[in-house]
Amino acid sequence: MVKVKPFKGIRPPGKYAAEVSAPPYDVLNSAEAKAEATERSLLHITKPEIDFDPIADEHSQMVYDKAVENFALWRQRGWLNQDGEENYYVYAQTMEGRTQYGLAVCCHFQDYLDGKIKKHELTRPDKEEDRMVHIDLQKANIEPVFFAHPADERIDRIVAQVIKAAPEYDFVAARDGFGHKMWVVSDRKLIDEITGIFASMPAFYIADGHHRTAAAARVGEKLMKADPGYRGDEEYCYFLAVVFPDNQLKIIDYNRVVKDLNGLSEAQLVEALKEDFEVREMGAEIYRPERLHNFAMYLGGKWYSLTARAGRYDDNDPIGVLDVTILSDLALDKLLGIKDLRRDKRIDFVGGIRGLGELQRRVDSGEMKVAFALYPVSMKQLTDIADTGNIMPPKTTWFEPKLRSGIVIHSFEEE
Repeated sequence: MVKVKPFKGIRPPGKYAAEVSAPPYDVLNSAEAKAEATERSLLHITKPEIDFDPIADEHSQMVYDKAVENFALWRQRGWLNQDGEENYYVYAQTMEGRTQYGLAVCCHFQDYLDGKIKKHELTRPDKEEDRMVHIDLQKANIEPVFFAHPADERIDRIVAQVIKAAPEYDFVAARDGFGHKMWVVSDRKLIDEITGIFASMPAFYIADGHHRTAAAARVGEKLMKADPGYRGDEEYCYFLAVVFPDNQLKIIDYNRVVKDLNGLSEAQLVEALKEDFEVREMGAEIYRPERLHNFAMYLGGKWYSLTARAGRYDDNDPIGVLDVTILSDLALDKLLGIKDLRRDKRIDFVGGIRGLGELQRRVDSGEMKVAFALYPVSMKQLTDIADTGNIMPPKTTWFEPKLRSGIVIHSFEEE
């Protein structure tokens, strides 16, 4: 069963919450982060290369050291303060009228190693190592990871009770217009109840933050091996996550654009696709996929509907039934010669948050030749894949809204 605990959160005073909090480190590149960062922004801690002119190599030792320096400085200046007691925290996000409520908790690294915190993506060793260095040097999880848990009416009831009070934070992020609220759960009875409910759950599922999760587990394991008095309940054994009920989460589409047609003409590509898809020309108006196994293609100023023909995929194969697999096998690989989605420079990926108009723009500009839009993966597909120990193909899921970093931080330095 899953082990969680409350923690003494480090967080900004309410008047600074909107300014201190920031998008996750991997949402902005360094130049974008430098342009967006205000004086108190957490980006000075999560992307400290922006404090150098010119922007420094994000993997250099001086940048890692700057992160540690800035974290200490933010606490010294009172822009980040630590709560005196161990709490849980309710974190609500609102996007386009839909609100999801998560609980900020600390998870045990051993649950990740034992497979109770389940993954659906592979991690890159270089990215994992980079996050590990940050966590190890800071002795803190500056940014939370984003988990899902099986929906449970007991958790829903507790959250509904907590949010009757006024939130500690209530702001709208300027860059995307998404709303963020936070409540502190300090009642000891509720805290014990939350801990017990999660202890009855068989698993958590990583939604977003595979590299940070793997890095945090590696740091916990490293410190455990270096500690001759290890008990298993040390603060370094735990890392920060915000865990949401799976029935509140929405996965949005993750689409593809390709630079050339692998020697085919536009007409030849359309004709070749008819072997495995029912192809309908939809005209100049944007067409959005209507259901699983239905795709949209933008080519030559026109949108097309592509529906995979029966018998071209296996509904009993949790990977083979995914639309990303169907498109990769029957179009990207078979017709366009793209065999490695991770490394092939002819393909790029566009998160659905940017809209299908972005696909059309990139093709019309001449940068890309063809675009494909996919129907979003379901949470059930994600959990089925994680439960069976399978791994999704690259660039399959896009969760939105992203967690704001800096709403609450977990330090594992003993005080």
